[in-house]
Amino acid sequence: MQTSQFSDASFQAGGARRSSARLWTGRVLSGIAVLFLTFDFAVKLLRLPSTVEIMAQLGYPAAVIVPLGLVEIACLVVYLVPRTAPLGAVLWTGYLGGAMATHVRVGNPLFSHVLFPIYIAALIWGGLWLRDARVRRFFGSRLG
Repeated sequence: MQTSQFSDASFQAGGARRSSARLWTGRVLSGIAVLFLTFDFAVKLLRLPSTVEIMAQLGYPAAVIVPLGLVEIACLVVYLVPRTAPLGAVLWTGYLGGAMATHVRVGNPLFSHVLFPIYIAALIWGGLWLRDARVRRFFGSRLG
């Protein structure tokens, strides 16, 4: 009987280690995305000359730069609150889809520009999947 209890305890400890590693990996992936997104909204709010120039090349007038930055802040806040993080990931997916469409429209290179929003979305969703059991259950993961 004690052997069984020891085995159960060992199994649970191993699960806790995997769970902790999964959680921290998710936090790191999410953190990388959050750092990039924070930089992105900051340069929009500061209306740096390079940002104004790039947005003009993409076909956006200077008047929409700050409002886009505010939308990014709102999406980021929703993503950073654990309870609303899945909704934040959905909002970011829509925003980043628009960014990807913009790069397609102006004919930017595929891997460096067009797919870059997909890379960020993968960090957002991958990090969330690793750190949030609700998202894993929603997508039918057996990892719990």
